Amino acid sequence: MRRYGSCVLLLLVGAAILRISLFSELYLRYVKAGLRPYLIVSGVALVLLGLAMAAVRRATHDDHGDHDDHGDHDEHDGPHEPDDGHGHGHSHERSPRVAWLLTLPALALLLFPPPALGSYSAEREAARQAAQGVGGFPALPDGDPVELTVAEFGSRAVYDSGRSLTGRTVRLTGFVTRDGDGTWYVTRLAVTCCAADATAGKAEVRGAPDGAPPVDTWITVTGTWHPEGALGTDAAWPPVLDAATVERVKAPADPYEQR
Repeated sequence: MRRYGSCVLLLLVGAAILRISLFSELYLRYVKAGLRPYLIVSGVALVLLGLAMAAVRRATHDDHGDHDDHGDHDEHDGPHEPDDGHGHGHSHERSPRVAWLLTLPALALLLFPPPALGSYSAEREAARQAAQGVGGFPALPDGDPVELTVAEFGSRAVYDSGRSLTGRTVRLTGFVTRDGDGTWYVTRLAVTCCAADATAGKAEVRGAPDGAPPVDTWITVTGTWHPEGALGTDAAWPPVLDAATVERVKAPADPYEQR
């Protein structure tokens, strides 16, 4: 069975990719939606390659077996190959045993896909400030509350010279992170391509009626901007939201904001 170790590894990895991309939306934990077709093609290619390798190795093994049977009928047809110490006149190429060990993480990926990035990653992302500097922003839509991404709220709070957030009620959705001093935030990770390039945006939440939910809980916060510090300075980051309501919500299928 060792000869099929690498084949099984390819099949498991391909099946895991197809599970998260073709049969569910779990792939959104790792990459943007636009990359789904490439994942599906990759998964199919790995499965087909694994099956092809298994077929080739099975055929090769059968050919060797037929050759051995013919050799047993005539002991004088030619010189025999040296004994390999295990009672065989020759040795077959075998896959390394480590291939079977590599199937364990592949099987785990198939059965237990890892979760999306959360507070652990966000806490290790340095306070990110937008590169455009202080300036004007487009007007916000009419009507309150206005739905904003966490990143957009942060950019307007820290850099908008027009103070477009003044007097407006906003609604932000993200997960809870917390500092050691008890300060807590509504946080969201933004990606350009995949989870590997994720960066964190956050807004401090103050005055929540029922206090802070547990870390990593997904919430929707409605409230108003609380100005802190001069525009474009470290004192203005992270932005502050005076909460009117905090509602626990289900984690979205796509947990990341797009940059």
